[in-house]
Amino acid sequence: MNDGDWSQVLAQRLFEQRVVVLHGRLDDASASRVSAELMTLDAEGDTAISLRIDCGDGSLALALTLMDVIELVGVPVHALCMGQVGGPAVGILSVCSHRSAMPSTRFSLREPTTEMQARARDVEQWAQLRADEWSRFTERLAAAAGRTAAAVAETFAAGAFMSAQDALDFGLIDEICRPKGEIHQMPGPPIGFRPRR
Repeated sequence: MNDGDWSQVLAQRLFEQRVVVLHGRLDDASASRVSAELMTLDAEGDTAISLRIDCGDGSLALALTLMDVIELVGVPVHALCMGQVGGPAVGILSVCSHRSAMPSTRFSLREPTTEMQARARDVEQWAQLRADEWSRFTERLAAAAGRTAAAVAETFAAGAFMSAQDALDFGLIDEICRPKGEIHQMPGPPIGFRPRR
């Protein structure tokens, strides 16, 4: 079985467990796949969906679309952040009903870069559209984090990098996932095992 076959098998197994993965750059292909998987799982059952996010950058417009999809599905979407979450993906995280992160997750709050090719007379209209998208994005993120839109915009403008604890303090996540149990030394002398003779 080659790597592509393994990827398909793993994706199918995760899907059966109601797990959707957003990995890599948020582009047309990944946004379409994640939207389709979320809507399909919503139609197939009432159990919460787990969205695993490891996405460092991508399109602001696509992030807003995914945010709409998450808010419109009829079941809770629980986000688990792994690796790095940055740029527009932070907005996707913000609209999930429960938001958690691994202890080593890093968050990058920076404005997404945008490129366009257009006639000179269309540039002003495009800039206004981009400003409107950014305003909607910061307002939705601010509502989720319990902050003002101005404070969120300022944090993104500064290009802040955050640890999982920083993100928890800022209001981006609800909890940091930690091991449920800790190993403690038992009182008394150590137990020795000897081989049978």
